[in-house]
Amino acid sequence: MSPDPTDVVVIGAGQAGLSAAYHLQRRGIDYAVLDAEEGPGGAWRHRWRSLRMATVNGISDLPGIAKPEVDPAEPSSEFLTRYFGSYEAELGLSVLRPVKVRAVRREDDDPAGRLRVETTRGDWTARAIINATGTWTRPFWPIYPGQSSFRGRQLHVADYVSAEEFRGKHVVVVGGRISAVGLLEEISRVTTTSWFTRREPVWRDAPFDATAGHEAVALVEDRVRQGLPPQSVVSVTGLIWTPALRAARGRGALDREPMFTSIEPDGVRRADGSLRKADVILWATGFRAELEHLAPLHLRGPGGGIAMDGTRVAAEPRVHLVGYGPSSSTIGANRAGRAAVTGILKLPGMATAAKTVTWG
Repeated sequence: MSPDPTDVVVIGAGQAGLSAAYHLQRRGIDYAVLDAEEGPGGAWRHRWRSLRMATVNGISDLPGIAKPEVDPAEPSSEFLTRYFGSYEAELGLSVLRPVKVRAVRREDDDPAGRLRVETTRGDWTARAIINATGTWTRPFWPIYPGQSSFRGRQLHVADYVSAEEFRGKHVVVVGGRISAVGLLEEISRVTTTSWFTRREPVWRDAPFDATAGHEAVALVEDRVRQGLPPQSVVSVTGLIWTPALRAARGRGALDREPMFTSIEPDGVRRADGSLRKADVILWATGFRAELEHLAPLHLRGPGGGIAMDGTRVAAEPRVHLVGYGPSSSTIGANRAGRAAVTGILKLPGMATAAKTVTWG
């Protein structure tokens, strides 16, 4: 079967992918969005139900259509899935699902040639790719001595459902970012917990201002420009003391311990040599960018990351990464979608193929 030709293939229909689709459609560029999920919402479809709109980090409006009125008590998974779905429908965005992208390859050695996108539902060819696959499908699990000997349960944040399933059990939470402290706050209300991190997080008494935010983004941008693996923006800006987290600190849930040295059948061996017995180890250790389907393009450099120029891969101008590195926040994802489309219009012949579309 011959591949379907288009100008741009967008891989992923989370916030960054929908932002890119909006700007492609607005500029009249032929495109297709391929999404591996069964329905709208991106990674938000999989967030635990106890994560309410009142407690998620600020969610930006998608371009062109503002969020509907928010009920702070509604699970974020429900609200954002509904918002993303209505956004796709109202704008008539070309999203195909479920479609899993297996590989992206160059069709030939021509730097202005086409890219082939191989999927579970046939192949596409495109003049450019916007990759918006995020990180949720690639949870990071550190490896520790004795890990396989643990007789309790180990799970990653990606598999978390509810604190209730841990009632009456001692839970070890590993990690120093926002998901770790958020889950410590929640789980410590129903059972006992211990918190282990490699280093003490940076805490803030108030939200960072615009200057601090820009500085944090600039640090992450500098890493990806050098071809180093990106850090999250939150890891640079630090954690904010909310009333709920202050209450968790008051009941001892945020008494941090240095990272344990090994895992044993009944618990973890602390740095001081004592054993902390545990029934559950919850790894809140972050995620990595889902980019395995881009491996045939050989984009990674010796630093372990992909050298970037804005959203464009420095060594491959036909490929843009959105929701990667400095654009992994919701505000950054929106801006990155627009920037990627602007960059693609600079490719040979793309500007003449585009036309402005006006929505009433």
